[in-house]
Amino acid sequence: MKELNKKVFMILFGMLTVILIVSLVIVNIIGYRREYESISRNLRVMDDRGMFGGAAPPDSEGDMNFQNGNQEPKKGEFSEEASEEASKESDEAPDIENMMFMDHEVYTAELTNGAVTRIISHGNEESDFNAETAANEILTEYSNNTIRIKNLYRDGYSFNYRWDKIVIINQSSIASKLRKLLIETIIIFIVLEAIIAVVAKLVTSWITKPAREAFDKQREFIADASHELKTPLAVIMASSDEITEDESNKKYIENIRYESDRMNKLISGLLDLSKLEEGVSQAEYKDENLSKIVEKTSLVFEGVAYESGVAIESEVEDGITFKCSKEEMEKLTSTLIDNAIKHSYKDTTVTVRLYRSKSSIVLKVINKGDPIAEGDEEKIFERFYRADKSRTRSENRYGLGLAIAKKIVTNHGGTISASSKDDTTEFKVII
Repeated sequence: MKELNKKVFMILFGMLTVILIVSLVIVNIIGYRREYESISRNLRVMDDRGMFGGAAPPDSEGDMNFQNGNQEPKKGEFSEEASEEASKESDEAPDIENMMFMDHEVYTAELTNGAVTRIISHGNEESDFNAETAANEILTEYSNNTIRIKNLYRDGYSFNYRWDKIVIINQSSIASKLRKLLIETIIIFIVLEAIIAVVAKLVTSWITKPAREAFDKQREFIADASHELKTPLAVIMASSDEITEDESNKKYIENIRYESDRMNKLISGLLDLSKLEEGVSQAEYKDENLSKIVEKTSLVFEGVAYESGVAIESEVEDGITFKCSKEEMEKLTSTLIDNAIKHSYKDTTVTVRLYRSKSSIVLKVINKGDPIAEGDEEKIFERFYRADKSRTRSENRYGLGLAIAKKIVTNHGGTISASSKDDTTEFKVII
């Protein structure tokens, strides 16, 4: 159930977070594009409005040719009527709508023979921006007929460079405005992320409520049914022991005892699993010597291993302690060792290792035998899952042992995994 809650929460939280990030990125992109287009428009308006004058460089292919200082129209391009119309347009009032460059700190650097001769400020001169230094940098790094809008977050200016003039827009105030917008969106992101986390948690609780209720009812049913079955089962087992055996009923009495024993193990497993699923408060855990627990459990199973033709070898680091439930750690270790013995080839060795790895405790149980089928590495930890169904009934196994082991590890904040390579199988617990 915790896994379901976690997955639903992560999906909701992730989706809302992606939507929020995309929205805030779009806001910043729109702000950047607006300023970028404003600067681009202002630079071009100044060019179109004649801020660079009507003349082109000598021997160039501009709108006019310069010969001995006299301006002559290109053949077939200008007439006297066109000149009169141009003169009239120049006398008309300026187009206020298109003079948006005055909203910025704008300078014109006049050039003579490739050198700055004069700096003209067009208004809004509020900073210590050095237009002459910027103009000299442009002359050094760029060729004429260049319009360059630099990074609005980082660079200090943009410009329009023609042969006799450079128009420079100081964008330090724009950079400050865009950085302020970026900081504001980051703050909004942090605040909204906290709100999203709360909302996602509430929605997750609402979505998973039916599943949680069904799961709780199932768990209660298993626990109640197991408790109710224990009493009649105990009566059956006690009665079978009191029945006098003879040749006529011996076979039936043995069957009763055998099946009663199987049912008793099943009920005990169900009760153990039900108890673990209820969860245990970690405040009840105590500092225990895990090294001694593992060593003791390994010794207990040496007799069982010997009967199966298997040896047990333990490699346990001394003095490993941590807060845990001693009974659950014993159950975990015994389950893994018992499982390894039952799935080992004869005349092989089951290796039990316990050691510290950085800030974690690692328990490994390794055996040689039939490998876990590919794709079953996770399934074997599910309740009632039996990889080898032909053997489980004869060995009184119900697929609860590894489910119990996983729950013990989860309750202690760890992970458990299984893997096989060739004929070697390894169960690994990290806490």
